[in-house]
Amino acid sequence: MADSIAGIRKDYSQKALTEDGVNRDPMQQFDQWWREAISAAIVEPNAMTLATASVDGLPSARIVLLKGYSKDGFVFYTNYNSFKGKQLEENPKACLVFFWKELERQVRITGFVKKVSEQASDEYFFSRPIDSQIGAHISPQSQAIESREWLEEQFNIAKKKSALGESPGRPAHWGGYLVIPVIIEFWQGRPGRLHDRLEYSLSDTGEWGVERLAP
Repeated sequence: MADSIAGIRKDYSQKALTEDGVNRDPMQQFDQWWREAISAAIVEPNAMTLATASVDGLPSARIVLLKGYSKDGFVFYTNYNSFKGKQLEENPKACLVFFWKELERQVRITGFVKKVSEQASDEYFFSRPIDSQIGAHISPQSQAIESREWLEEQFNIAKKKSALGESPGRPAHWGGYLVIPVIIEFWQGRPGRLHDRLEYSLSDTGEWGVERLAP
């Protein structure tokens, strides 16, 4: 079995990534790649790995969904009392990774994290389907629960209340985070594993520099 796994490989050859061909602003470069990912009809192009760590360095990673980006950074939403929320509370740093295999591309973003405004959290929360709103209320995310049946029972109780006009509202423990980047790496697969890697780093003066990394 190990031999069959070791033999899995794909040679990348679609595109190249050069210093002359990228935007000097990494957020503009991300916007370009994002638009190309949308045009390529990638399924859930906003799916990204979110890596966090406790204050003593214990790492954890999971897939979350990007819900917005701007010159300020990248936004996602979650339960603040979840495992990732607790890690971000004590160690507000994170890494995001997008992998768009159809384009043979990866983007790695490292930065500091802060909560978005309550207004922004409200706006996104109330744009969600009502079932998702209810789920945010009744699920004690990352905590052990007694059974699937218990979870569904809590959901059904809350949904009946909602049908009677009781709006769930946004729970105080649910909202958004903004990842403010200080390092952004763009990776383009190339033949022979000689991949293109361009890394942007934010200087103390607030300017972005870019350099090529060995694959």
